[in-house]
Amino acid sequence: MKKEIHPKEYRLVAFKDMSNGVTFVTKSAAPSKEKVKLEDGKEYPLIKLEISDTSHPFFTGKMKLVDTAGRVDKYMNRYKTHFDKKKKQEDNAKKDNDNKDKN
Repeated sequence: MKKEIHPKEYRLVAFKDMSNGVTFVTKSAAPSKEKVKLEDGKEYPLIKLEISDTSHPFFTGKMKLVDTAGRVDKYMNRYKTHFDKKKKQEDNAKKDNDNKDKN
């Protein structure tokens, strides 16, 4: 095994699942600037998670939409001009059909 490759700063760290608010404490060397005080009265470095085993559909058995990164909004913004053109064409076609029906 190579020497001096493992971090030396292992400490207790609080991880908080931001989707459901569950917090758990475990050892980690991950850096953190935030701190949190838990029920036991101790203060721990805080690392925020988007999803953990307490909220992941695979572990919970519940299917739900997890869209923390705004993927749907990103998609809609990317193809906004396409959707606008399509809607405009549909509106024009509808107007043309209405005008033909009147004549």
